[in-house]
Amino acid sequence: MHNMVLVEGGTFMMGSDDGYPEEMPLHKVTLSSFLIGKYEVTQELWESVMGNNPSYFKGSKRPVERVNWYDVVEFCNKLSDKESLQKAYTIDKIKKDMNNRCSDDLMKWIVKCDFDANGYRLPTESEWEYAARGGKKSMGYEYSGSNNLNDVGWYGASNNSGNRTKAEGTSEVGRKQPNELGLHDMSGNVWDWCWDWDGDYSSVSQTNPRGQNSGYMRVIRGGSWGYSASYCRVAGRYNEVTIKKNGGQGLRLVRTSN
Repeated sequence: MHNMVLVEGGTFMMGSDDGYPEEMPLHKVTLSSFLIGKYEVTQELWESVMGNNPSYFKGSKRPVERVNWYDVVEFCNKLSDKESLQKAYTIDKIKKDMNNRCSDDLMKWIVKCDFDANGYRLPTESEWEYAARGGKKSMGYEYSGSNNLNDVGWYGASNNSGNRTKAEGTSEVGRKQPNELGLHDMSGNVWDWCWDWDGDYSSVSQTNPRGQNSGYMRVIRGGSWGYSASYCRVAGRYNEVTIKKNGGQGLRLVRTSN
């Protein structure tokens, strides 16, 4: 279930001038066209590629979770191999990545991305936000596809429509309304891992930015079933240690549009 949607390249204002400090300053970003998953990666897709299902909240059409950043880059490469596409990632598990400054991460694999390859990869943070905003079709919503989060996202455990309890966790993908590009669950359900190291924004205009050269944590975006509405905003930013696995983090696939 990895239907891909073309996001036509363009220029947008990334961040927020009235949100949290980490979302500032508002700055201009220009992106090339790319393909992005209509849905978050499901457990059935993950299992078909990796041979296991690490998720806590089981369900074939639910998003996979309890996967760390290393798990998801390996998944991308294996799915690319399976579909005879060029692998986006080169992974060295022997040497340690000196750009990874997190003392809790004892793995520190060196992962390099070939953004010209046609295989699967994670979105950059700017690609994620541009897609969540609706790309060139953006209507300027606070959340991905609406100003009413209940219409488009599973969030905040029992705060959400349907009176779900915290124990129920994630929901099947695609059950809420899509955004302007036809993408589901960009706000809520599970966090989406991104490529970028977390870091401060610059006010300088950028083209196809790929984040900091080093850092302590990788960016995650979109909020989740267990987080409040503020985290589900299209401008909202968060981060996580690369080795961390919990029930809130999954992924959405991207491919470079060649």
